[in-house]
Amino acid sequence: MQTKLQLKVSPQIAVNEQLLKEEVKQQLQLKDTSGLFIKVLKRSIDARSRSIEINLTVLAVVNEEFNEEKIELSYLDVTSSKKTCHIIGSGPAGLFAALRCLELGIKPIIFERGKNIKDRRRDLAAINKEHIVNPESNYCFGEGGAGTYSDGKLYTRSSKRGDIDKILRTFVSHGASREILVDAHPHIGTNKLPQLIEQIRGTILNFGGEIHFNSKLTDLKIEKETICSITVLNEKGEQEFPVKKLILATGHSARDIYELLNSKQILIEAKPFALGIRVEHPQPLIDKIQYHCGNLEEVITKREFLPAASYNLVHQVKGRGVYSFCMCPGGIIAPCATAQEEVVTNGWSPSKRNNPYANSGIVVGLELSDFETYKNFGPLAGLEFQKQLEKKAWNFGGKTQTAPAQRLQDFVNGKFSAGLPDCSYQPGLKSVELQQVLGKLIGPALKEGLKAFGGKMRGYLTNEAVVVGVESRTSTPVRIPRDKDLLSHPQLKNLFPCGEGAGYAGGIVSAAMDGERCADKIYLVD
Repeated sequence: MQTKLQLKVSPQIAVNEQLLKEEVKQQLQLKDTSGLFIKVLKRSIDARSRSIEINLTVLAVVNEEFNEEKIELSYLDVTSSKKTCHIIGSGPAGLFAALRCLELGIKPIIFERGKNIKDRRRDLAAINKEHIVNPESNYCFGEGGAGTYSDGKLYTRSSKRGDIDKILRTFVSHGASREILVDAHPHIGTNKLPQLIEQIRGTILNFGGEIHFNSKLTDLKIEKETICSITVLNEKGEQEFPVKKLILATGHSARDIYELLNSKQILIEAKPFALGIRVEHPQPLIDKIQYHCGNLEEVITKREFLPAASYNLVHQVKGRGVYSFCMCPGGIIAPCATAQEEVVTNGWSPSKRNNPYANSGIVVGLELSDFETYKNFGPLAGLEFQKQLEKKAWNFGGKTQTAPAQRLQDFVNGKFSAGLPDCSYQPGLKSVELQQVLGKLIGPALKEGLKAFGGKMRGYLTNEAVVVGVESRTSTPVRIPRDKDLLSHPQLKNLFPCGEGAGYAGGIVSAAMDGERCADKIYLVD
């Protein structure tokens, strides 16, 4: 007999298989648990009250053999395939487009401007320790894209855009824990993602695809509304490659690609996006607030059975949204600049989320009218606005990767912080009045939003927390338009703008699904 059960249990029961079996035994009115096998299918935390409960969907198997389903994906050997697709970028959109090409019998040929996982690590160390930014290899550019070092959060609301379960199963087949199929907010962890990306690379190469690192797109040759060739700068110099179909999956930080398209009079559009700061609290403080603990001793007791707590906050300030973004419990703030004279922050967590700090982007939604000062830049107006804010952060930070910062309560009250708390941001902090960095548009809205967050989470608005500037790469400020059905560019029938960089995704899973969708369209028109 197999039965699905919906259970609400305490955290202690949820993490103890024998106690959970006893709970199932009671639900099914069994005499004992000797013939009982249980498998947790879905899990989420309900922390709305002091009595925290875990919601579980459990498959109970009684007196019956149960075999765990094997995850097997079928790829075709495309070594000799005459059908080809060139892909620019090896982030989640590019990689999953390539995997889908393998399923469809199309040979994917990826060009990645950055380095492979192993070599990329040296450049990340150089940013953190020596404040040296390699514009081609950093937290945003390189094998796996920005997703490799941005935590591995796999939660998405984009369920209508593709098969979320298939994306998760693909990750599991390449080494991810099966827990990502269970958790309501699945997460891989920055410490484990690189190995998964290497496994995906292995699949692409083993089945006949190609991946070329240190290979940067620099030009496009267009004839009769079709891209007939691309020019790529690699270790041999500039080389020209004929193309039939081109997926552009360059991520939200490849500014030179937007500038290239604009210079070629290929249609691009300015789009709304968000800017702000990253706030870091001691993780035990967030645990105390979210898990309704009276003191830190209670935090320690509850955390024996619960993960590091997170939060999700939203507030409207004069019709403008202020909200938390990419919240990283037990995480680290990372320097994510893609050019030397800018400071950009992002956050990530290891798989165990066991670092002593919790950080989150707190950002303000911007509209096209906010970029009026930069209207001479046309569709790149928002991009220029973004650039200028990052340059100001670099100047105020001391013209290194040191980030401008302020204690949270001091920022809200407009008070200079004489000293700053310890922080996970490795290049270091410099105490400044962040209002001067953020300006009159973003600063006041953030202050009002943070005050409101302090009312929603008692204890959140504290000088134990530090505000670090700037969080500016939440999404692209440029959209590359495409036909809603064909997914091809309206001017170029064989160009398929894809993923976050084109404005059609907002995270690893949604980008991966968009990559698959573009590959499907290429198959249909090939």
